[in-house]
Amino acid sequence: MKKPDLGTIVGLILAFGLILIGNHLEGGHLSSVIQPTAALIVFGGTFGATMVGFSLEDFVRALKTVSMFFFTKAQDPAKVLEEIVRYAQIARREGIIALEEHVQKAPDPFFKKAFLMVVDGIDSKTIEQTLELEIHHAEEKGEVPAKVFEAAGGYCPTVGILGAVLGLIHVMSNLSDINAVGSGIAVAFVATIYGVGAANIVCLPAANKIKAKNKAEMQLYEMIMLGAIAIQQGENPKLIEQKLAVFAHGHGGHGKKGHAEAKKAA
Repeated sequence: MKKPDLGTIVGLILAFGLILIGNHLEGGHLSSVIQPTAALIVFGGTFGATMVGFSLEDFVRALKTVSMFFFTKAQDPAKVLEEIVRYAQIARREGIIALEEHVQKAPDPFFKKAFLMVVDGIDSKTIEQTLELEIHHAEEKGEVPAKVFEAAGGYCPTVGILGAVLGLIHVMSNLSDINAVGSGIAVAFVATIYGVGAANIVCLPAANKIKAKNKAEMQLYEMIMLGAIAIQQGENPKLIEQKLAVFAHGHGGHGKKGHAEAKKAA
């Protein structure tokens, strides 16, 4: 289940809305900044350049993650922690094998894998090594869409300038119609507006948002891994809750840093 990311939605409305309001107050008209040809040059050129820089698979994956810009997963770390503590209580009261029927109902694949390893009696070192590899792979995979949007944000302004130059070439070739020169130049620079605007209002913020959400997901995985290991080692449920609270409250780190903070909290 996903819920709207209000920060993204409100931010985009403010950015585009206030820019258009400012343009109106300066005496500009909406029709003056709506140029299909400029849009075709800027967005078509940016899409093409970005596809050249990445594999088709990575490019398509980045397009599919656009939803991450507008929506956020409704997976609350505090609730995940509550579930881990509940598992710890069951394991302490009924034994680790009793967790199997509960684990099978877990909706998150990583959560299910971590605790199935515990139920199967795999030692904590192997669990840690296996899950850390999976976390590392997921992190690398999750960073690709952000890199795609970062690249697009770098190409947009340059392609916008290219569009402006093409427009100026067209204007200069028709200097005989002096009345059309002024409006032609204005239209030419719309491509620059599209390029700079798309880069700094959409592409680069989207890259930052995707990075932040990917990092939060990795921290959640880190918490799940440490929780599974703690249960496998038979730690007290209360101790597990205190140890992992650092992640649930949004202050957890990833990798060695996450381990250090969790151990310190214990």
